Amino acid sequence: MLDLEPLTLSQGLELQATASINFLALSPQNWPFGLEWLPASAYLVGGSVRDALLGRHSDYLDLDFVLTDRVVETAQAIARHYKAGFVLLDAERQIARVVFPQGTVDFAQQVGATLEADLRRRDFTVNAIAYDPRLDQFVDPLQGYSDLQQRSLRMVSAENLEEDPLRLLRAYRQAAQLGFSLEAETRGAVKQFAPLLNQIAAERVQSELNYLLSTAKGTPWLTQAWQDGLLQDWLPNATVQSLKDIAEIDRVTVLLQETLPEFAAKLYGQVRLASSGQVLTESAPKASGSARNWLITAKLACLMAAKTAEAETQLRRLKYSRTEIQAVSTVLKFLPQLFSASSVEIQQAIATPAAQFNLSRREQYVFFQGVGTTFPAIAVLAIAQGLAIDAIAPLIERFLDPTDPVAHSSPVLTGQHLMTALKLPPGPLIGQLLAAIQLAKAEGSISTATEAIGLAADLIAQHQPKAE
Repeated sequence: MLDLEPLTLSQGLELQATASINFLALSPQNWPFGLEWLPASAYLVGGSVRDALLGRHSDYLDLDFVLTDRVVETAQAIARHYKAGFVLLDAERQIARVVFPQGTVDFAQQVGATLEADLRRRDFTVNAIAYDPRLDQFVDPLQGYSDLQQRSLRMVSAENLEEDPLRLLRAYRQAAQLGFSLEAETRGAVKQFAPLLNQIAAERVQSELNYLLSTAKGTPWLTQAWQDGLLQDWLPNATVQSLKDIAEIDRVTVLLQETLPEFAAKLYGQVRLASSGQVLTESAPKASGSARNWLITAKLACLMAAKTAEAETQLRRLKYSRTEIQAVSTVLKFLPQLFSASSVEIQQAIATPAAQFNLSRREQYVFFQGVGTTFPAIAVLAIAQGLAIDAIAPLIERFLDPTDPVAHSSPVLTGQHLMTALKLPPGPLIGQLLAAIQLAKAEGSISTATEAIGLAADLIAQHQPKAE
C-alpha cells in the first residue's frame, strides 16, 4: 500500500466524473499498446493527465509513465513487440522513449521511495497528478485538481524551481498554453530566481521562447517574463517598445487574415535554406516551438539588436540555426529601407494611407532581389510599426503573383545559351550579362530569349573599345 495523502470522497468522485467524459489519453483503449505490458507499479503522470482533466484534446498522444523498476526493459519489450522506435533518453536516470506513428510514450524511474515523493519533485501542482489505469483512480497529494479548477499555476516548492531554473520560464509558457494565471507566491519565487536562468542550456531556453513567440496568447506572458527579469540576459535589446511591436504584429496578423487571407497564410510558411544560399519558404505551418516561420521571424527581429552583426551574435548564443539567423538578419537589413528618410515616396505613403508606392520597377526589383521570400516578415513588421496596408499593398500583390517578373525573377535563358549564341567564353561577364537581362525583364523592356540575346550583344558592343 502506497503511503499517499488520499483524495476526499467528493474530490475523487469529481475527478472521476471529469475523466469519464474526457478519458481520451487516460483510456488504455486509446493507447498504441496494451495495458498488460505495464507492470502493476506504473502510473500515468504529467501533462496527459492534466490535459485530460481539462478536456484538452490532441490527435498526437504524449504519454508519461513512472515505474518503480524494469523501466528500460519494459520500454524495450513494448517497442520490440509493436515494432516501434526505441530511444534510451537517460541511462543513468532510467528514462526511455517508445515512438509510435500516433504518439510517443516515455517511461521513467520513480524518483524517491514512493509515488508521492516523485510527485513532490515536480514543477507545478497541476502537473503532479497521477493516474492508475488499472484501478481507474487518481492520486493528487498536492491538490493539483483544485488548482486546475481555479485555472491557477502554483509551484510545488520554491526549491524545485531553483533546482531546474528552466521551470521559471516554463511557468510563463504553461500559463500561456493553458490560459492560466500565475499564483502570486509562485510568481514571487520566479522573480527571485530569475538570474539563474542564464545557467540553462540555450536550446532549452530557445524552445520555451519559441512557444511564447508562436502564438498571440504567448505575447502577454512574454512581456510579463521580461518585466519579471527573466529575459534580460538572453534578450538584452528587448524593450517596452519592442514588446509593444510584437503585440501589434499579433493585431496586424488578425487584420491581414480578414483582409488579405492569402498573404496572411504566407506568414506561417516554413523558413528553410536552399543549397544556393537563398532563403525559401514552404506553405505548411510549423509546429509551435520552432522559429522557422515568417511570423516568428518578424517577432524575433523586434527583440534583437538593430545592427545585424550584433543580432547574429545574440541568435547564435540562443542556438538558432543558420537559416533562422539569416532570415532575421535579412529583416533587420531591409526593414529600414521602407522607412528611409530619403525615400519621399514611401514617407508620403505612410502619411497618406490611400497613397501607394511610387518606386520604379527597377527599385522594386532590387528590393525583392534583396529580401527574397523574407518579404512576409518584413511586411508584417513594417505594418506593425506604422506603414499603412494600402501603401504596401502593391508590393504584396507582386509577391503573391508567382509570375510577377519584379518579385519573382525567372531566367529568360541560361548562361550556356548565352555563351553558345554569342560565342562567349565562361567568366564573370556571363553573370553580369544575365543580371542585366533579368533587370531588363523586370522593367518590361524584354520578355523573350531572342530579345535577351540581342540586349547582351548590344551591351557587349557598347563596352568594346573603339578602333583608332
